[in-house]
Amino acid sequence: RYFPHNRKFSLLVQYHIAFCLMQLGRDDEALVLTRMIHASFVSIFGVSNEETICAGLHVSTSLIKLERWDEAKSFLRDQLLPAAGRSLGADHHATLCLKTNLARALATNPTGTRDDLLEAETI
Repeated sequence: RYFPHNRKFSLLVQYHIAFCLMQLGRDDEALVLTRMIHASFVSIFGVSNEETICAGLHVSTSLIKLERWDEAKSFLRDQLLPAAGRSLGADHHATLCLKTNLARALATNPTGTRDDLLEAETI
């Protein structure tokens, strides 16, 4: 049953659909859906909301899985990590997961530089 008055609930249902798509190997479709979910969270709750940041974490995970390392790095560095640091703090679980994703994007990029590997190691 659809509850039109509860947008957050419908976004969480859509996230579960995106997760199922990832599990089925339909990563491109999952990325489209996770981006839409993140954009909806941004418009409803703002960029510094914990749920918005977690939705962004899912986008970055999808980008890394699709080997879009440069896009993942810029999304994490420019949008997610600054917001997470300000609102959640450096030791929050979501912030640490974002840093882990940044390290993965830096370390697994086959065109990455030595500096990227050193940065990934320090994260």
